[in-house]
Amino acid sequence: MEPHSGKEVNQRITEAAAAFEVVSAVSFEQRALWMNAAAALLEAEAESLGQLITVEMGKPISQSIAEVRKCATVMRFYAEKAEKFLASESLSDPTTVGASHARSQYQPLGVVLAVMPWNYPFWQVIRFAAPALMAGNTALLKHASNVPQAAMFLDTLFERGGFPSGSLRTLLIGSNEVEAVISDRRVKAVTLTGSEPAGRSVGALAGKHIKKVVLELGGSDPFIVLPRANLGAAVETALRARVSNNGQSCIAAKRFIIHEEVYEQFVGEFSRAMASLTVGDPLDSETQVGPLATESGRRELCELVDDARAKGATILTGGTALDRPGWFFAPAVIADLPDSARLVQEEAFGPVASVYRVKSNEEALRVANQTSFGLSSSVWTNDDAEQEWFTSHLDAGAVFINGMTVSYPELPFGGIKDSGIGRELAAVGIREFCNLKTVWKA
Repeated sequence: MEPHSGKEVNQRITEAAAAFEVVSAVSFEQRALWMNAAAALLEAEAESLGQLITVEMGKPISQSIAEVRKCATVMRFYAEKAEKFLASESLSDPTTVGASHARSQYQPLGVVLAVMPWNYPFWQVIRFAAPALMAGNTALLKHASNVPQAAMFLDTLFERGGFPSGSLRTLLIGSNEVEAVISDRRVKAVTLTGSEPAGRSVGALAGKHIKKVVLELGGSDPFIVLPRANLGAAVETALRARVSNNGQSCIAAKRFIIHEEVYEQFVGEFSRAMASLTVGDPLDSETQVGPLATESGRRELCELVDDARAKGATILTGGTALDRPGWFFAPAVIADLPDSARLVQEEAFGPVASVYRVKSNEEALRVANQTSFGLSSSVWTNDDAEQEWFTSHLDAGAVFINGMTVSYPELPFGGIKDSGIGRELAAVGIREFCNLKTVWKA
């Protein structure tokens, strides 16, 4: 698809700004009707849209269809909950501040720019757009360049549901053109889901122009398995947690930290399971791992594995590019990683699992917290005291106990450290792009 010209970009920003005047003025009930209608359209086209996703970025077809359906779920969630989440809150005793009445109320900001990645080309956009539009904002979407069909479908989805023309406008522009959009006075805030370098760049630009920003960046999530865990369930879940979306997920478990008492059993079973995965055509329903989305992504993954191998790590299975058309990579399990290996600190964005043997809970925590990332985490133990201790001490935006990290509409999602700032989903997600206004009356 041809990129938008400067004139076209300006026109699309104008359309989003004009739509804001309408969207912000109507009732929550009206927005909910539009949102539910758009959700129904999305759900009705789930199978064809799933195929679109798979063809553009390589996700196994069953996962692509599930992604589309999950989008409809979050749209309906905010259609139902937005008014409650954004209800005004009155001070119970306003005389404490010398007033007859005092309250806080949420109001939309205006046009919000969303810079979104290719790995979940519908979900990442919708989980921002659904709350943003239900709050009364409008949106501009700068999507990843390798998913243009998804981007242009989203350009009209909400209008088809009844929202005013321009409520979400896709901008087919390069990364070097994002600064001009952020600096535009009609754009009031920006959100980005993507890599740490991209987040630093967009965050700096938003700061330069004093605009609200939410950043959901990379992760190197720990998956901690302790002696009191259900090992069968842990292995089964570890496999799904690592290779979902071909391993290309910020919230995927990437570092498997295993207590020495159960290390041999867990790593043996996990390695065999990784080696037995079906790697192939993502449009085939039997395929468990498809190709990586880009040539550069596979090259970077190979470089991380080669660096680990050269520094003495043990490759238990996989770890090489597969000699066939497409950017296929053999799912890998890597052990005995020295601290100097890049995999210890950097995010592996593909089906590569690093395993660590630890002797104690304290060592497990040290390994878990040693990276600059802090998105999510998983802890496997049936001991209540261990569960509480790790929950309190892990540097992460979320802790999942005896389960894998999943984003739910009902729960806040986001990280700390280099994994980002701000939160998506739940009540806090819709409030991120609102002005929390204090009202005081004598």
